[in-house]
Amino acid sequence: MRTILFLLIISSANFFAQTLLSPENAGINSKLIQDETSEAVWYAENAGAKTEIGSIITEFKKLNKTDLLIRTTVKLSKAPDAKWTDSTLVKISDFAPVYHSSYNSMRDMALKSGKDKVTGYYLDKKSQKKDIIDLPASRYFDSSSYAMLIRFLPLKQNYTAEISIFDYNPKSEKKGIMKAYILDTQKTEYKGKPVWAVKTNDDISSKATTTTYYIDAATRKIIKQDMDMAGRKMSLEMVQ
Repeated sequence: MRTILFLLIISSANFFAQTLLSPENAGINSKLIQDETSEAVWYAENAGAKTEIGSIITEFKKLNKTDLLIRTTVKLSKAPDAKWTDSTLVKISDFAPVYHSSYNSMRDMALKSGKDKVTGYYLDKKSQKKDIIDLPASRYFDSSSYAMLIRFLPLKQNYTAEISIFDYNPKSEKKGIMKAYILDTQKTEYKGKPVWAVKTNDDISSKATTTTYYIDAATRKIIKQDMDMAGRKMSLEMVQ
């Protein structure tokens, strides 16, 4: 009897175990990926009032039959001349990472993704301290692209998942491979359109920041994001 109970417990644990998504098994629908440029207005919210912080322009461009360039440009309202650009190269078929760079007034970073490690550098412009990055990594997405790949997952009601990601921040205790989490997925409406509301967090923020993506059910474009950072609220709203 004790053996039967043990087997039942093991079987239940396996049944409810969550699959860890990576490029090999995420089930990304690459047919939905098209060249596009979108702009979102970035707001901070306080007591129901919204203050515009700036705007974020996101470009998707297929460089060839296999490679997709995702470029994000941030324009801050109070620093219009400041440059802040992130570029990420992934494989169209499965979002496997190839390269990521990020340049702004505070730091420069470049990462090259290999099969079993990530190499590159991180330069803090204030201190001029340069970290050389050489960390083991396999079966992962780059942290800069996981928010984008959510659009192309096989979303359905109550869909949840864990996502293997790579992130580097010298100020964080945790560097390298970690997880992002899809906590919940619900079919709802936004401005009269059917959307998927996908609630997420990740190990980058130690699960302290929750982001909800509102994704057009037909086009799979992100039309709004709500961010809750331990009570501090921000949002991104697409320019129609």
